[in-house]
Amino acid sequence: MSRILLVLAVLVSRISWAQAPAYTANSIVNASDYSPGPFSPNSVLSIFGTNLSWYTADFSSGKSAASSVPLQLSGVQVIVDTYPAPILYVSPSQINFLILSGEKPGNSLVTVVREGWNGPTVTLPLVNGAPALFDDGAGFAIATHLDGAVLSDASPAQPGEFVVIYATGLGATDPNPQSGEVPMAAALIQYFSTLSISLNGVALPPSLIYYAGVCPGYAGLYQINIQLPQDVPSDPVIQVFMGTQTSSTRLKIAVQ
Repeated sequence: MSRILLVLAVLVSRISWAQAPAYTANSIVNASDYSPGPFSPNSVLSIFGTNLSWYTADFSSGKSAASSVPLQLSGVQVIVDTYPAPILYVSPSQINFLILSGEKPGNSLVTVVREGWNGPTVTLPLVNGAPALFDDGAGFAIATHLDGAVLSDASPAQPGEFVVIYATGLGATDPNPQSGEVPMAAALIQYFSTLSISLNGVALPPSLIYYAGVCPGYAGLYQINIQLPQDVPSDPVIQVFMGTQTSSTRLKIAVQ
């Protein structure tokens, strides 16, 4: 009988492991453009894997009266350095979550827990700022006119126009939101002096960068308000720099 119980125990352990969340450190990326780390506090990240959740569910802070993002969604938690992280979306193959806003540069340990089943604990590198822009799927960074209309081939920005660029990974702000808090007012990033922008490799004059901080009403989302120079070329490649970190080199901004 003891031999039978031992065999059953081994079988059950194999079944349980097969059902545990599965992912790697390399399958955790920026949710904006799926670029790899390092990451910064309050960044929106995506975990790709299997058995991450039994259900699909999401929390949309921009369409909700809630003042904070939940720390658990459909029985799923993401633990960052022993603390549950705010979760925006879960599905069997993807989780979108926020790195805790109070995290410090260094290495953070991340574990997905689904209804008591733990995935592997992986290490993510964190820095003060690691900008990433949102890809519209056609090679353009998501940006808008001041009236909120999205920039596109049909509605491009013009030289000298003020535009808003959306990003994640700009780090701590002043004041800094609590982890998962949905900010309701503007707050400038703490490392504003390290931020710069280039268009087709040409640095934008600092005097044309008017704001870089939280996007009110959206957890983990930042906006950068700039004025385009009069000599801006059509559809330039846009990059955002913070210290030694830079956003992707493959996104353009719609300008004519």
